[in-house]
Amino acid sequence: MKSLLKLSLITLLVIGFSSCSSDDDSNNNEGNAKLAIRLTDAPGDYDAVFIDVQEVVIKYNGGQDDVTLGINAGIYDLLELTAGVNVLLFNDEVPAGNISQIRLVLGDQNTIVVDGQTLPLDTPSAQQSGLKIQVNETLEPGILYEFMLDFDVDKSIVAQGNGGYSLKPVIRATTAAESGAISGTIIPPGIITMITAENGTTQISTYANPAGEFLVSGVPDGTYTITIQADIALGIPPVVIDNVIVVQGEITNMGQIDLEP
Repeated sequence: MKSLLKLSLITLLVIGFSSCSSDDDSNNNEGNAKLAIRLTDAPGDYDAVFIDVQEVVIKYNGGQDDVTLGINAGIYDLLELTAGVNVLLFNDEVPAGNISQIRLVLGDQNTIVVDGQTLPLDTPSAQQSGLKIQVNETLEPGILYEFMLDFDVDKSIVAQGNGGYSLKPVIRATTAAESGAISGTIIPPGIITMITAENGTTQISTYANPAGEFLVSGVPDGTYTITIQADIALGIPPVVIDNVIVVQGEITNMGQIDLEP
């Protein structure tokens, strides 16, 4: 019967944005938020502006702690990132907590094209420590946040007296919580239990940890039916709870859920 439960979990159809985890790592994301970082641009009067993006560093707790993100590094033409177009640099989990600064670290392949001529774009400080973008955002566990780094090219490019160009970046960072989460505690603890949130278009599942705690993260706004299914071999019927409301940027706490009422 255990194999039947496992088979049903493996073949579970996940519709839309979903997240599934095994019972071994069910609550590893309790201390993590989900983060997406996108780069976009306000247009400038040049043919092209190529920026060599190598790293993104997030500073926590007033700059005391650094986390370097593994991003989609590459050379991007900022002037192609206009009219709603953007590039996704990062989309993964990061530690929850207070972010004080984002640093965009550039390589040395930064150029500008003016009247068909390609010229180097001087960015000494950015190459060494990164373009500093001040933010003050607290990332809550289980919530998806999206940062948009809006690079104002027209204000960021400075013409030098020798005919060259330098980069003195003006970047505006905006963020929004793009999802909510559902938490709770299964009693009695120590039972392999799958928790599924479903509303007809989205189905997201996770497992409770050995203490019975669970967090269904990355849940879009809406009203959900929550199904709590213990290991079928135990003969415990599923618990179904209707009309659980999820609000963007918030964690809906369901409290204790008793499998054996």
